[in-house]
Amino acid sequence: MAKRIVIALGGNALGNTPYEQLQLVTETAKPIVDLIAQGNEVVIAHGNGPQVGMINLGMATAAEAKAIKSDMPFPECGAMSQGYIGYHLQNAIGNELAERGMVREVATVVTQVLVDENDPAFKNPTKPVGAFYDKETADRIAAEKGYTMVEDAGRGYRQVVPSPKPIDVIEKNTVNALIKEGCVVITVGGGGIPVVRRNGKLYGTPAVIDKDFASAKLAELVHADALVILTAVDRVCINWGKPNQESLAEMTVEQAEKYCEEGHFAPGSMLPKVKAAISFAKAGGTAIIASLENAGAAVRGESGTVVHL
Repeated sequence: MAKRIVIALGGNALGNTPYEQLQLVTETAKPIVDLIAQGNEVVIAHGNGPQVGMINLGMATAAEAKAIKSDMPFPECGAMSQGYIGYHLQNAIGNELAERGMVREVATVVTQVLVDENDPAFKNPTKPVGAFYDKETADRIAAEKGYTMVEDAGRGYRQVVPSPKPIDVIEKNTVNALIKEGCVVITVGGGGIPVVRRNGKLYGTPAVIDKDFASAKLAELVHADALVILTAVDRVCINWGKPNQESLAEMTVEQAEKYCEEGHFAPGSMLPKVKAAISFAKAGGTAIIASLENAGAAVRGESGTVVHL
């Protein structure tokens, strides 16, 4: 039976340069179009970590060199990354559809995602972004711009920004309308552009929303049957890297929460994926964590890890 599926593409599906990315997405498009060919409605979300960092670094470097008048605010960097990653994905998916003789529109929606200005994350910035600096330069930038700069893994100092939880997708009605018209929609790229609401107006804020949490919220808002979070492994494992490592075909929400509490999942890797899957399962959907090449099999229940109530 055909389903409405939100696919969250991990960083392994995209490249570290625009040229590498343009090549990689031609392969990424194939399993996505396989799902479309089976009659499913497909909505695509994606990360933007390397890409938004590259944009931020390029603009900051140009500003430091006085080649441009100022650096680029972080929400605008996110919007730029949504645009060019979306272009690459819609180009590759459109070409794959055309090669198979399938007529389907593919559209990218530059998406704002609402966050709470009182989210505790704003008091504890943790997400590293942009360039590495020596301590002297980092201290100067912090003093001049008010950035929070921290030492990052012995490689230098970087700006850190908050990572608040998504509350709403501002363009959800537009996304729903496009899905209803049969479009393949690419949206909440990089977790979406974080915005806060003040006096009825929306304002961009320097933060990074985890794309898996944004994908789960999107899946809830478009009433998806399934959220498929794609990563580099076929199934979620507990006791990772130990002699008693175990891959899991399914987890209840209760089991998944217990494994999270026990520390089975790395904070910068599998943990946000499992927590996002828990969130969507609690909203009544089926969440699947799987590898890109096994996306179709995962939707059929033949691969991946299913998280359910």
